[in-house]
Amino acid sequence: SGVRMRRARRAAPGPLPVLGLLLLGALPGLWTVLLRREAAALPEPRPPGVQSPGRWGWGRSPAARGESGGGGQKTFRTLLAVPAAATDREERDGEERLAVTDSQPPADTASPVERGIFWSRELEEQVPPGFAAEEAAAWLSAARAARVASLERGGCGRSSNRLARLSDGSRACVRYGINPEQIQGEALSYHLAGVLGMQERLPPMALALVETRGQQWEPVREELRGSHWAEGAVVSLTRWVDNLTAVVAPAPWGAEAGAGRRLQPLSAGELVGLPPSQLVELVQWSDLILFDYLTANFDRLVSNLFSLQWDPRVMRRATSNLLRAPDGGLVFMDNEAGLVHGYRLLAMWDPYNEPLLRSVCVFREGTARRVAELHRRRSAAAELRRRYRAREPLWARLGFLSERQAELLQARVDFVHRHIAHCRAQ
Repeated sequence: SGVRMRRARRAAPGPLPVLGLLLLGALPGLWTVLLRREAAALPEPRPPGVQSPGRWGWGRSPAARGESGGGGQKTFRTLLAVPAAATDREERDGEERLAVTDSQPPADTASPVERGIFWSRELEEQVPPGFAAEEAAAWLSAARAARVASLERGGCGRSSNRLARLSDGSRACVRYGINPEQIQGEALSYHLAGVLGMQERLPPMALALVETRGQQWEPVREELRGSHWAEGAVVSLTRWVDNLTAVVAPAPWGAEAGAGRRLQPLSAGELVGLPPSQLVELVQWSDLILFDYLTANFDRLVSNLFSLQWDPRVMRRATSNLLRAPDGGLVFMDNEAGLVHGYRLLAMWDPYNEPLLRSVCVFREGTARRVAELHRRRSAAAELRRRYRAREPLWARLGFLSERQAELLQARVDFVHRHIAHCRAQ
């Protein structure tokens, strides 16, 4: 399925000589168009080894269908050194895809793209607001002051995590890392999203110190003993959100991912005819892919791409660590693979992360502006450190990026900036 180029209709039949002259006259123009399209599809040398989809189709989330899929994600999980008891994420089969055809024109005929590479302001205004800054700050303040009333298994990922009910009535996922760098990556990714102006897409997250004799954990001392959490460990508290559903990757990342073709760039020309609801979701996906490249997060769409070698249908299933709120807003979940852990594994995962970044050539203007500022000032790590220290009281317990990791973050910001400039030059 997908939007296809409409072939020009021939004029009314005429004498053969006249028709021949018309065709000969049109050949130079057609050849130029084809060359330009081919050049646009190959903006830079791409890392090898990534199978990629064809043209536009839309993967519809099958959450309401209640179907489960195969074992591609389970195979991927075994590479992360997660204990065998860890809970496998449910995969949902999204076989039904909505074809974008002439019978589904957008409600608004205004162009979704401004100045060639930026989502229009009108379109950005339709993006669901996510977690507003004031709302997030209020929840974080309450969560840090609340006592943990109960801890339950299930609902928050691997078996070492718990679903906590707090004394103020709210709930939070408590994540206990296999090693501290996972919690550090979760926290730093959350605050990097703030630096980039996309923190509203991530649930509010705070750090907490496990102290069985402390006031915060006093009501659940017995549960803590059974959890095998280490005394003094740092865990993350992430706001629980109800009624989230699975998300299947849209084209060009999901429609024909197993077909052996290169990822086609998400550019203005590929958006013609898409309904507003799909455009609104693509605005959020453009931020997500840029964010995951900067953090080198391999535990989301990259994990699905990796699993294609075992499971050719994996791109029709739910995308790891990405959920949809009832209002259509995407929620970037479980970012613990970002920055610290991800930077250690760049050689393995950048052959997937780089083509994903290059598959996006339309951006939120605010995101592009922040990337340009971080590039010009060479201040990515400094601004992340400043924000992290100012907003997370327990930051010193986990520390910050190493000097090498800080250099890698700046280098990735510079790479994204060059990519945006390349898209602008097309």
